[in-house]
Amino acid sequence: MDIAAELEKRGAAVEVASSLRQALELVESDGLSAAILDHGLRDGDSSAICERLNERHIPFLIYSGYSDAKGACLNGPLLEKPARMEVLILTLEGLLKSRQSSRH
Repeated sequence: MDIAAELEKRGAAVEVASSLRQALELVESDGLSAAILDHGLRDGDSSAICERLNERHIPFLIYSGYSDAKGACLNGPLLEKPARMEVLILTLEGLLKSRQSSRH
C-alpha cells in the first residue's frame, strides 16, 4: 500500500490486486501502462500474470521476497523485498521509458 500511495502522490493512477484472480482481471484493463507484482500471492504465484503482461507488451517488475520466479516472470526485473522506494520508482520509470522508446 505504501507503493500505491507513493505512485499516486507522483500522479499515477493505481489499481491494487491482493489475489491472483483480481490481478488477472486487472491485467486486461485498457490503459494499463506497467505493473509491480509480488511473485507469491495468497492464491498462487504471478506466473500467469507475467505471461499475460508479456502477451500484451506491458512492462512489469517483480517486487518479492521470493527469488524463485521463472518462465515469463524472468522478462521483468526482480527487486527483492525490502527495497528502497526510490529504487522501485526509478526501476518502474525506466520500464516505462523503455516502452515509450520502443513504440517510436
